Amino acid sequence: MDNQTKASHITAGLIIAGILIVYSMVLTFSGQSTNQSLGMLSLLILVAGLIFFIMQYGKSVDHTATFGQLFNWGFKATAVATIIVLAFQVIFFLIFPEYRDKMEEISREQMYKQGLSDAQVEQAIGMTKRFFWPFLIGGTIVSNLLVGLIASLIGAAITKKTPQSPFQQS
Repeated sequence: MDNQTKASHITAGLIIAGILIVYSMVLTFSGQSTNQSLGMLSLLILVAGLIFFIMQYGKSVDHTATFGQLFNWGFKATAVATIIVLAFQVIFFLIFPEYRDKMEEISREQMYKQGLSDAQVEQAIGMTKRFFWPFLIGGTIVSNLLVGLIASLIGAAITKKTPQSPFQQS
């Protein structure tokens, strides 16, 4: 197949990011954004999406891609999805700062439930306020890239590969 009919890692990353953004909005506006189980489901969506698109890419090149090529393609799709999701999160918290305050209150309640003192809770909340943006940006990048790395390895490993002889003409 020629390059024009190959699956694009950019398209795959955009689709995965779109699904993750819609899922995030559903959780946020349904009041479930603090449900950790549902939050972890977004990582599963990332894994499933990457594996699916890596397998589709392998099929689009007639299964002639190597493990390294498949992994590379998947990790590029991960990078695209991560950039889009990160941009969305930054814009979302700039437009709706009240959600940041809501997250702070939920964190405060959870810390009190864990038995922390008022001073400990205020110290933790103060640190969270000061480092909100680095935590948001760093956490998004690290978690998505780490999960994407693992999903790309899995996708590259399970995608069918038809080895070609180095003597064959392309």
